[in-house]
Amino acid sequence: MSTSENDQIYYSAESSRADGSLRGLTRVSASDEDPSESSREGEQINAAASLHFIMDLWTSRAWGTTTRLVLMLVSWCVNINAETCHRPLVSSLSPSSFRSSSQLSSSHGPGFAKLNRREGAGGWSPLNSDKYQWLEVDLGGRTHITSVATQGRYGSSDWQTAYQLMFSDTGHNWRQYRWEGHIGAFPGNSNADTVVQHNLQHPVVARFVRVVPLHWNPSGRIGLRLEAYGCPYNSDTVSFDGDSSLIFSLRPRQTSTNTIRLTFKTTRNSGFLLDAEGQNELGLTLELQDGQLLLILRKGKSSRQHLVSLGGLLDDQHWHRVAVEQHSSHFNLTVDKNTERVEIPPWFTHWDYDQMTVGADQNLDSQNSNRNFHGCVENLLYDGQNLIDLAKQRDQSVTVMGNVTFSCSEPVFIAVTFTGPQSFLRLRGDAGLHSAGTSLGLQFRTWDTEGLLLTFDLPKRDGTVWLHLRDAKVHLQIHKAGRALVELKAGSGLNDGQWHSVDLKSRQHLTVTVDGTEVASASPTYPIAPGGQLFYGGCPDEGSGHSCRNPSGAFKGCMRLLMVEDELVDLIKVQQRLLGDYSDLQIDMCGIMDRCSPSYCEHGGSCTQSWSTFHCNCSSTGYGGATCHSSIYERSCEAYKHRGNTSGYYYIDADGSGPIKPQLLFCNMTEDKTWTVVQHNNTELTKIQPSTEGSQHLTHFEYAVDEEQLMATINQSEYCEQELAYHCRKSRLLNLPEGGPISWWVGGPGAGQRQTYWGGALPGSQQCTCSLQENCVDPKRHCNCDADRTTWANDSGLLTHKESLPVRSLVLRDVRRPGSESSYQVGPLRCYGDKSIWNAAFFAKETSYLHFPTFHGELSADVSLLFKTTSSSGVLLENLGIRDFIRLELSSSTEVVFSFDIGNGPLEVRMKAGVPLNDNRWHRIQAERNVREASLRLDELPAAVQEAPAEGHIHLQLNSQLFVGGTASRQKGFRGCIRSLQLNGVTLDLEERTKVTPGVQAGCPGHCSTYGGLCQNQGRCLEGARSFSCDCSSSAFTGAFCDQEQLEVRYRLESSKEEEILRSKVRSLANGQLHSVSVSRLADSVTIQVDQHSKEHFNLTSGVEFSDIRSLTLGRVHNSQDLDPALAQLGSLGFAGCLSAVLFNSISPLKAALLRPISSSVVVRGPLIRSSCGPAAANPHAAENTHHQPDQSGSAGGGQPLVNALRSDSALIGGLIAVMIFGIASALAILIRFLYRRKGTCQNQELTKTEENRLQFASQSISKYGPTESQKEYFI
Repeated sequence: MSTSENDQIYYSAESSRADGSLRGLTRVSASDEDPSESSREGEQINAAASLHFIMDLWTSRAWGTTTRLVLMLVSWCVNINAETCHRPLVSSLSPSSFRSSSQLSSSHGPGFAKLNRREGAGGWSPLNSDKYQWLEVDLGGRTHITSVATQGRYGSSDWQTAYQLMFSDTGHNWRQYRWEGHIGAFPGNSNADTVVQHNLQHPVVARFVRVVPLHWNPSGRIGLRLEAYGCPYNSDTVSFDGDSSLIFSLRPRQTSTNTIRLTFKTTRNSGFLLDAEGQNELGLTLELQDGQLLLILRKGKSSRQHLVSLGGLLDDQHWHRVAVEQHSSHFNLTVDKNTERVEIPPWFTHWDYDQMTVGADQNLDSQNSNRNFHGCVENLLYDGQNLIDLAKQRDQSVTVMGNVTFSCSEPVFIAVTFTGPQSFLRLRGDAGLHSAGTSLGLQFRTWDTEGLLLTFDLPKRDGTVWLHLRDAKVHLQIHKAGRALVELKAGSGLNDGQWHSVDLKSRQHLTVTVDGTEVASASPTYPIAPGGQLFYGGCPDEGSGHSCRNPSGAFKGCMRLLMVEDELVDLIKVQQRLLGDYSDLQIDMCGIMDRCSPSYCEHGGSCTQSWSTFHCNCSSTGYGGATCHSSIYERSCEAYKHRGNTSGYYYIDADGSGPIKPQLLFCNMTEDKTWTVVQHNNTELTKIQPSTEGSQHLTHFEYAVDEEQLMATINQSEYCEQELAYHCRKSRLLNLPEGGPISWWVGGPGAGQRQTYWGGALPGSQQCTCSLQENCVDPKRHCNCDADRTTWANDSGLLTHKESLPVRSLVLRDVRRPGSESSYQVGPLRCYGDKSIWNAAFFAKETSYLHFPTFHGELSADVSLLFKTTSSSGVLLENLGIRDFIRLELSSSTEVVFSFDIGNGPLEVRMKAGVPLNDNRWHRIQAERNVREASLRLDELPAAVQEAPAEGHIHLQLNSQLFVGGTASRQKGFRGCIRSLQLNGVTLDLEERTKVTPGVQAGCPGHCSTYGGLCQNQGRCLEGARSFSCDCSSSAFTGAFCDQEQLEVRYRLESSKEEEILRSKVRSLANGQLHSVSVSRLADSVTIQVDQHSKEHFNLTSGVEFSDIRSLTLGRVHNSQDLDPALAQLGSLGFAGCLSAVLFNSISPLKAALLRPISSSVVVRGPLIRSSCGPAAANPHAAENTHHQPDQSGSAGGGQPLVNALRSDSALIGGLIAVMIFGIASALAILIRFLYRRKGTCQNQELTKTEENRLQFASQSISKYGPTESQKEYFI
């Protein structure tokens, strides 16, 4: 019967959106057979609601309106396939096709439950209105079901307001309708006549449909009229009994991919499903193991490689879809909705299969036949060819082995689901009939480690038996008055979701058997038999009058095959209330869910589960949170610095919650700039050894981090450099006389590109640094080494073009000629400046905003940003969908709110600060939403957390543009600064977007108000355009935050080289105690010893001669015009404290100053006071060993005072500068925080030895060339 237009009044639900702008959306459910889960099923929009929606859109920003209108028009478009599969399925059925749990009267029977019919009482109503009622329809065969519509009972106040859908192929083993992995409840009716229809975007295939009312009109009863829409479903099916199989001979196919598709159902959790074999004994196997599907590659009969496992609980006797796509380099394995990509190993290179076997492995003997497949296979396709149809047609390419039937014959198991703490099943125990003993059995499956399986009282209630799970083992406990406790244990790991059997027998002995093999036994002296009732899963409420106690908690899981005295319990009679009693049970179905398949644990976190939820173990992953989504490490060395950290090794996660793993890198924070240092396998100066093999030298560099981390470090840094040096003697570098490159290096992303320029030159120039500086040894050449001279030369410099970094390999070709010698050095990669951490925008008005593409964070979404403002409120970020949204806002001067809606209604997480947030200081917000929970963290406060609903939608579906600093929902925008905005590990370039957005400015100065406290020990915070720094010039300390206390010795023996800093590991020198320091050098070997600590050895990398010394200074350096700038800056601080027993080689400068303070060779500025600094430690001398000419006279003896060592002709002391200062944290100052409070207190003192004419120390350089500029040495 057709439906009249007047009767088709469609329900229009009001949205609960907080902004009120989106209405008229009736959410319809998603099929549990949806392979993508990318969108929730069918949201139906009627015309009135759509008009309201459009009017609201015009009130939003103009640019967003067009986008939303397009999306709405798309939602109006009905899928063509759905139109061709949308015929009424129920209206033409006979009354015998309807069944129900009960009926109020014969006129309220299920046969009257047809949509828009008025026969009988106008629909179905059950005898009692409770949660155990249901209406069932037999469609006569397996059918595509695409839509369901409901009405209340005609002319009454009886209707349901919410219901569940269930499906079955056999009328048993029902499957609950689920969306997004959760049980779905459909909105019902609001009156008796309105038709509410829900489209299933992806069809369900089933023969039986069952509607279970959940809620109904409180002023009436349950009342229902029903229609389902769809079309017939055709398939080719075959059954296997464990001994049967089909063998297909396949023809080679010239295709780029091979695809195998099938659908199967089984009650066994393990078994051989399919094997495809090709040439060279290569094969592919699909095999069930513990309810998962394994993809295995094999070579021959014994060599097997397990590639991947997918799915879970595949033995649930429901249909599961499988697809194997074989591409040139990888497989895609799909099981139901989940797909895994796995790489193909190199040895598996044959793509065409000659033979395919389904159902049984013919290589197994009869004793191992239980490893074969028991169940049904449907629609087996190989590259689109229907193989089952070939078998049905008895094609010659098909061999049938054993008993194969082309239908699906399956056993019927009636299961019962215990859903919660109120669930129990009560049966009679036949008291007194089996006083000599008992026999009880059951099968169960669960994810919980504890729960009551069965309990009963002994006869006359003088004892109790408990059979329960504890620690995932079966425990049997018998308590009997006056007798010792009997306790048995059997099995282990029984919370794995698999079916396990338990048998309790008490005849001559008491035994507990688990899975037929694990047996525990005892011999009590009294009979064990039920004295009354049997309770399964739990106990009734205490007020029920039953003597049932449960010491272990309720069981949550499934049971089946309940045996009492070797007789199977009829659970259908239990469902009909004809046998026993129950509460909160789902009968004729097992509602267990595998919440770890697919796993929502990210970044390698391991998933475990209970009946109602799952947990992620994030240990050793580098990530945290409920799903291991957010990184626990910072994204850069710059970020670590601004959290107050100092130099050292840190784990860097360059993309936060993205896929790149954290890597251990060295962060150098000793300078104003924070350097990230990436080492490789050869950073030392390497001499090319002579060889007769080949005409070139090739070397590769392997870096200490993964490729993704390496490139991310380069890309997000402001500047990167890598030193490249070549030392040569008769070994040309780049250019032959006839042109063309001799040598090159390879650098850049991936495999890299060939580069023909050298360090310090421009890319593509085929030049070295000397060519740019116009100082090559041969002006006609572009590199020093290209002069091809017999004397040593070098070309070195820094590579600074990030597009060419890092250096991956080096090819040197002119290294085999007679007389040629060469060496090379490629330094570590060094980068500074995090482009993301200082990327900021200033929103001058509340109407200002930036917009970006739609944020995609369906299952996990994290937002991280810093803000500062003087306003009390404003929306920081917002993205809308048709109904879903996500928003982050400053709701008041002390509160931040993170809110979103994924279809379950708005959820808010609030975080209140103890101080005002509109203080114009930077505050950090970290918000995360995943399938388990939502969290919000503000600055260093503990995170606020909101649990997600146990059932409901889990996908966040957005479709408009992302607003930053503003809103599309007419709420107040943000006025202030937003910096370092990152969504799911991706940094949004705020500054770039401001270039095309009026009203928003790039950058946001004023960092010292927040970070100035990091500058310690009188260090001063200096503002930078994109950062800040600490000025330590007025502090005796040094380092990024003026907090480092360290003894440093600095050398520079060649003016063309950077100074070398030798740092002692000894700490705590500024403690007011006297310390002895010894520094000695022999050539390039330097030894430092502090007090009684172990000697520390260092090697200098440039220069070995220290000669032509002009002066020696203790304390502050006043006249620094002739000093190196770096040395002058260090020497300007001065020293506060005591110096004692100073010895430079044989010179005692401090003693000279004290004995002859008015000598012309000594200059004293400020008070110099004798003092007893305390007892001298062992080895109190700091000596610099120099070479002496054997014929030179007048050299000073060891320990001789300086005044006696100086001669009137000024011939003994002369040369360049030598400065010796003991410093704390490289600042030339020690103990500035400690002034001695004792009788002989030392005051600030400065001592300088000089001579108007150039004095010469008794020691001179042995260099035959005499002193040169390159032989300067600063000894600090």
